[in-house]
Amino acid sequence: MTASAPHNNLSEFERLVEIMKALRDPVSGCPWDLEQNFSTIAPYTVEEAYEVADAIERNDFNDLKSELGDLLLQVVFHSQMANEQNLFSIEDVAKSINDKMVSRHPHVFGDVSIEDSDAQTKAWEDIKAKERAEKSGDAVDSALADVAVALPALLRAQKLQKRAARVGFDWPTPDSVFDKLDEEINEVKDAIREGDQAHIEEELGDLLFVCANLVRKLGAESEDVLKAANKKFTTRFMAMEALARSEGNVFADLSLDEQEALWQRVKRA
Repeated sequence: MTASAPHNNLSEFERLVEIMKALRDPVSGCPWDLEQNFSTIAPYTVEEAYEVADAIERNDFNDLKSELGDLLLQVVFHSQMANEQNLFSIEDVAKSINDKMVSRHPHVFGDVSIEDSDAQTKAWEDIKAKERAEKSGDAVDSALADVAVALPALLRAQKLQKRAARVGFDWPTPDSVFDKLDEEINEVKDAIREGDQAHIEEELGDLLFVCANLVRKLGAESEDVLKAANKKFTTRFMAMEALARSEGNVFADLSLDEQEALWQRVKRA
């Protein structure tokens, strides 16, 4: 049995919702779509969000349009599965974000006055903290509540540190972070001397955590600076390979000293 196509007189968003319903139809739907659940679709949702960010970074707005569509499909897909279980609908999802945006912008939709963007940021965080307190109910009341566990580890580290800093748990200056950084480096060295791999990994985690804190104290974002470092390394490494080829050499066959010499030449260039 073949499902009928959604009517052309629908808005494009309504058409997307109807397409998703047809794909999940128990009789005429797509076998792959019918097999999916929240857990199996979640990785695709994360992947699509990264692809949106990638299109923005490449300044490719035609691709951004397409990637935003893919991300929107993920929202509709999850909402359709939830609707099938009588959990919530796509309308409930839209209402939730609408209500949240109005609540978090009393200076736009109410009579609150906000002086500047810094004051708005503080007000935003205060409102979110109130929302977390109301949401938690009898749950543990913590400044670190609801920082998503599924975030990339480096991003989550910085978010945890920001939350802790808002309640006063923070180093006073970047110099004090350097002292802690030296301490963590020495602890990594001690763990290496002990030869306990589990202890080495624990201390390496502490070192990375402090590095993320240093980045935050210096007013940057860990994900951004590491992304820039990855890009710089990739550019330089590929330039080394190209330089080796131009001189009739296979990069992998060169000694480490020869490779290092190419690295220095690329840096100078």
